[in-house]
Amino acid sequence: MRAMQMATPERVIPLENVHNFRDLGGYAAADGRIVRWRMLFRADGLQRLSDNDVEAVRPLELRTVIDLRTPEELEERGRFPVDAIRVVFHHIPVIDATAQFSEGLEGVDDAADFLVGAYRQMLRVGADRLGEAIRLLAMPGSLPAVFHCAAGKDRTGLVAALTLAALGVSEDDIVEDYALTEAAMLRWRAWMERTQPEAMRAFDQMPSGLSAALPAAMRRILDELRAADGSFDGFLDSIGVGEQVRWHLRQGLLI
Repeated sequence: MRAMQMATPERVIPLENVHNFRDLGGYAAADGRIVRWRMLFRADGLQRLSDNDVEAVRPLELRTVIDLRTPEELEERGRFPVDAIRVVFHHIPVIDATAQFSEGLEGVDDAADFLVGAYRQMLRVGADRLGEAIRLLAMPGSLPAVFHCAAGKDRTGLVAALTLAALGVSEDDIVEDYALTEAAMLRWRAWMERTQPEAMRAFDQMPSGLSAALPAAMRRILDELRAADGSFDGFLDSIGVGEQVRWHLRQGLLI
């Protein structure tokens, strides 16, 4: 699957207050199979779902929601509306505090270098939690499922990348899926400028990597993971996503 195919309306679920809700189906995967559509989704802050958004999401028949945000984000901003859509809700914070995302990256001006440093940090702190999220997706009865963080870009981006790698999706397609968040960030910015202009101005004073989804950054991280363990499977084994988990994941998600 190439970028033009990935950017179809089938992939992006258009919503009012959530801007990066995407289907991970359609990618070529292991053994000549394809990732099933309408089974696995990635998203940004699902606590923002409006009433209209809830009705748009309801037909997806979600069974599982995995929230990757910190405990503080969950407490301050709320969570997926479990009273409106009955799901099994899991909170798996990849990092314990948002400050950990940019820890040690003060003064890093290049957006790609910033992102690579932040992803290394998340992998160092939260690798086992990333594995826990993927194991949940592999459990029988968990699908359809969605996982999300705040922007659906970084923590969500790593879970998406590792899940697609476990399914045998090519590195090129993993990187291109990650890069689709750039368009979502533009949608988010337009919404923020309409609804929270002061917050948007404050956000613009932060490092540019916080709003970027640069393909080069994800490719560097994937190359590092493969080199460190000899293969993606080697890294996945190290975080508890072993051969049996990958088999169950493929049974649920590939056709």
